[in-house]
Amino acid sequence: MVNREETGIVRADVAYSGLGTPLFDGAVVLKRERTQVKVLSIESYGSAVKGFPNAVALGKVFAISPAPVNAHTHLDLSDMPYQANSYEKFIRKVVRHRRRATDPVEAVKIGIRKLLDSGTKTVGDVVVSDAAMRFILKHSDLSGVAYFEVLEPDPTLAKQVFYETEQRIKEYKALEKPGGIKVGISLHSPHTVSEPLLREISALSIRRKLPLQIHVAETPAETAFHRDGTGTLRDLLGDLVRNWKPSGLTPVRYLAKIGVLEAQPTLVHMVHVDEADVREVQRAGCTVVHCPRSNTNLKCGRFPWAMFAKHGTTVAIGTDSLGSSQSLSVYEEIHEALTLHGKAISPRALVRSAVKGGHRALGLQPPKILRGDDQTSFQLWDSKGPITDMGM
Repeated sequence: MVNREETGIVRADVAYSGLGTPLFDGAVVLKRERTQVKVLSIESYGSAVKGFPNAVALGKVFAISPAPVNAHTHLDLSDMPYQANSYEKFIRKVVRHRRRATDPVEAVKIGIRKLLDSGTKTVGDVVVSDAAMRFILKHSDLSGVAYFEVLEPDPTLAKQVFYETEQRIKEYKALEKPGGIKVGISLHSPHTVSEPLLREISALSIRRKLPLQIHVAETPAETAFHRDGTGTLRDLLGDLVRNWKPSGLTPVRYLAKIGVLEAQPTLVHMVHVDEADVREVQRAGCTVVHCPRSNTNLKCGRFPWAMFAKHGTTVAIGTDSLGSSQSLSVYEEIHEALTLHGKAISPRALVRSAVKGGHRALGLQPPKILRGDDQTSFQLWDSKGPITDMGM
């Protein structure tokens, strides 16, 4: 235990202040001032020891940083049992689950409790229910974005659905609270929303400065479906895609062609992409969300981390739902990414993605840790979540 007059040093594999490049083998130097613990410095461990030779060693953690963000999840599926399966079987399970007489608000309550228990307060959540949206917007413990989901592939209904969506967004915006959850829109996917509706919603996002999110290139079947209409998606989605006409393009280039990328949507999954896709994403200034465990559990393939890193694309981290992932802990997700990608991924880049990338994905200002800040500005964390006992 450090007394009131002493300083302490916490060592970390990665130290990230939110500014510049995260440090390998970094440290935070802390000092107790009355009832608060203040930051004196974030720097390399070696320089911290030299600069503060009388500081008490407080142990070592994986990372020191502002709080990471869970940039993509579905809290309304928190009462859906997890079961590793193929993507196709998972979608059928989701459809059956939502057809049952379940209360989406109760599911969201479960999800919020699990999210907060895991140590995360900032989230990007896709919401399909009006009641769930209203509940989330009133929840004082959360910040981030609640994306109201739009799913309508029939182009003849585009005007009607757009009008209804616009009216709902106006109502939801009136419920926003300063520092709380903001309202956004989720376009379900490039093939489950008609082209005219994709265009209209994207234009609305630009006009109203609404965060926009869309699932893209999650499975190889999606690429085939967009290219020539073949693969398993037509059988899986059935009558839902009766009006679908393949563009001959990849999902990303289709979105670029019709102007959706101009709204700078956050693109979720992005597993099955090529260099040309990534260049389109980079030109548009879009952020990508990587969901490692969901992609693995649903046998979707491996996210091409090295390709996005090569082009300097901003990447965030998300858990997806409890139906496709073992937990809502973004900390566990980050360590799964380390295991999954091995030497292709740098722990420094991953911490930066979880913090700065996550905030950018939600259209939020990335936080920074500055000299004199108190303990609310930073986290000490490992794969299990925040470490609350700093020994001070």
